[in-house]
Formats: sequence, C-alpha cells, structure tokens
Amino acid sequence: MKAPKVLEHIKPAHIACTKEDIAPIVVMPGDPLRAKYIAETFLSDAKLVSDTRNMFVFTGTYKGVRVTVMGSGMGMPSMSIYAFELFYFFGVEKIIRVGTCGGLIKELNVPDLIIVDGAYNEGNFAYSYNGDPTHVAYPSKTLNETIQQTAHELNLKTFKGTVMSTEQFGFYSDNEHVLARVPKNIKIIAEEMEAFALFHIADSFLKQASCILTVVDSKFSEVFMSQEDREKSLNESITLALESIIK
Repeated sequence: MKAPKVLEHIKPAHIACTKEDIAPIVVMPGDPLRAKYIAETFLSDAKLVSDTRNMFVFTGTYKGVRVTVMGSGMGMPSMSIYAFELFYFFGVEKIIRVGTCGGLIKELNVPDLIIVDGAYNEGNFAYSYNGDPTHVAYPSKTLNETIQQTAHELNLKTFKGTVMSTEQFGFYSDNEHVLARVPKNIKIIAEEMEAFALFHIADSFLKQASCILTVVDSKFSEVFMSQEDREKSLNESITLALESIIK
C-alpha cells in the first residue's frame, strides 16, 4: 500500500522550516521538551528550526553527522502528522522513535530497553490511512539489525518483542479487555501509543523506521518512573538511537 496522494499545492501545516533545515535522519521522542534536552545535551551546534505548536524541531550534528531531533506528541494521530510531513515534504529517510512504555510481562523491569520488532493496534488506523486492513506494523529490518548490533557494541541489555500501540493511556482505562482481544498468536510484551503509526507510514513511503522503548512502569510492579526522570533519564536509549541512526 502506498502513501495517500497529497494535492500539489499543499504545504506542511505543522512544521515551519525549509527542507534544507531538516536532516535525512531523525530521532523522535514523544515529548518536545525531551527533544530539547537531546539537542542541548547530545548535539553540537543544535539550532531550533521549527516550534509550531511548541513541537520543537532541532537540527545539529552528532559525531560530525547532521541529525534532526523532533517531538512527535502523544498518540498515533499526532505521530502520524509529523511522520508523514517528515517523509513526504522534507525527504527524511530514517526515523528512530525513542519513547517510554509499560511492561506487560514479568521479565521486564524499570528501566529495561526494548527494540520493537512489531506493533499491534486493534483499531482502523491503517485502513483509514491508505485502505490497508492490517493490525500489525513492522519496523525496518535493516535499521533494527543496526540498533541490535549497536546495543551489543555499547554493552546494553535489550529485549525484543511486539508492543501494543493503544489509543488510550493504560493507567486511565481498563485495558485488560483490550489485551484479552489480542489474537493468540501475537505475544504482547509492552504497551505504548505511537509505534504502529510510525511503522505503517514509513512502510507506505518505503522509508526506514524503528522504535526503542524504555520501560517506565509495569503491571507486575509498583516501581514507576517519575515525570522528571522520564524527561532526562533516558540517556541509554537516546545514545543507542543516535549511535545507530548515523551508521
């Protein structure tokens, strides 16, 4: 399935900069303040190139390679807007999402790292986007292999598995009935809210996308990463994403 056709006169409505301001590789946290933190902490000569709706976009260099860091916002609708615009209007080739998730298996603990190898969504996002009835979207195999190898080089322990991209925040809903409807042949290890949209849109453009998640809570534990820690304590996943995307 290809990406939906956009009218020729349409310009990006949510990113206000030139095509040259955006690097072909993007690291994408959900929180725009986390994007600001990444730019200020990890990039050299970082420049704010767009702040429409306070969704910060920074471009700088990491180890001599131009990289853009941008927030995606929360949920698939927000992710879909920015991922689409990056791929379609700005010629981006690779996006790695760095986000947080809730663990759904006993083996996962705070703050374990997950390299996502599939995202399940029971809704109709894919069908609405381009008529595809699928409920599972996949990351770039090549990019995932690079991330896995980089994690090994950095001596980082990671988990691999399928996550569920929900349409509501798990703590604010009774998501057990949603989990009960997941097909038996799909093993869900964690829940988050954006990966399915990113993977599906990237696939429609034949571009690369992957997702690295940090476990910040678990249904099997009372340990919960604070809001402050979520903004600034995800350095392992950020480093893994940056080291991987420049290869």
